[in-house]
Amino acid sequence: MDFGSINPILLIASLMVASTPILLAALGEMVVEKAGVLNLGVEGMMITGAVVGFAIGVNTGSSWAGFATAAVAGAALSMIFAVITQVLLSNQVATGLGLTLFGLGLSSLIGKPYVGIKAPGFSKLDIPILSDIPVLGPILFRHDPMVYVSLFLVAAVWYLLTYTRAGLVLRAVGENHSAAHALGYKVIRVRFMAIAFGGAMAGLGGAYVSLVRVPQWVEGMTSGAGWIALAIVVFASWRPWRILLGAYLFGGITVLQLNLQAAGSTIPVEYLSMSPYLVTILVLVIISVRGNHGAPGSLGRVFHASH
Repeated sequence: MDFGSINPILLIASLMVASTPILLAALGEMVVEKAGVLNLGVEGMMITGAVVGFAIGVNTGSSWAGFATAAVAGAALSMIFAVITQVLLSNQVATGLGLTLFGLGLSSLIGKPYVGIKAPGFSKLDIPILSDIPVLGPILFRHDPMVYVSLFLVAAVWYLLTYTRAGLVLRAVGENHSAAHALGYKVIRVRFMAIAFGGAMAGLGGAYVSLVRVPQWVEGMTSGAGWIALAIVVFASWRPWRILLGAYLFGGITVLQLNLQAAGSTIPVEYLSMSPYLVTILVLVIISVRGNHGAPGSLGRVFHASH
């Protein structure tokens, strides 16, 4: 195996790109769960965002239009989940799984005419002066705009949850929805808004895969990224900066195994391909042993407005 063919600078730079879709989806799901709702439909919303964003991007020639529409599509799909679970009081786990299956089927139907078509270009944002810094320049300052948008969103969500009244209300609803309702907070409204945000973020994550990372439409191209995002939320103990760390950890392992394959590793390809998922499972097992500290008190529980 030729380790000399692996460029560490490009490896780390690729890590940020590989992590972005998972980071976006996981950050959105964290907000949803902070509101006390468990939405297992992240994979379905991601793949729907991927196909809708790709279709709009191809037809308009604008990747930005694709991203915007993907966010709307993810949010729209999440509203189906919101109505069924928050108004009709359906089981959140079963509804989320149904949403994933629906999203996978819908994306397959929409995406058939777009197989083999290349996505419109999405140029990198070379930050003047900073991008010329040795080592750090290529790693941190030569990425596409969505990489920086994802980092901004992590900071924005952290600030909102920590320092704003809206964040306090969201956390109160997630910790004890009955007490929040007794204080006059609109529990259903807060949860609807959180679910819509989570859906929009999942849609953005899916669009990033089809418009930037691949960039083309392939059926099932999210390849379980939505499930990984769900796992990362638990790994991060529902904290934004840990979400960033978890997403970059998974992205780093994914990029590393691809580079090892390219370098001619003697380890069978199948083992390398499954390594990111094995590491995720291992991390979750370790977390479950020490306890899930930070989980919202009302997570997954049904709220009856009559209470």
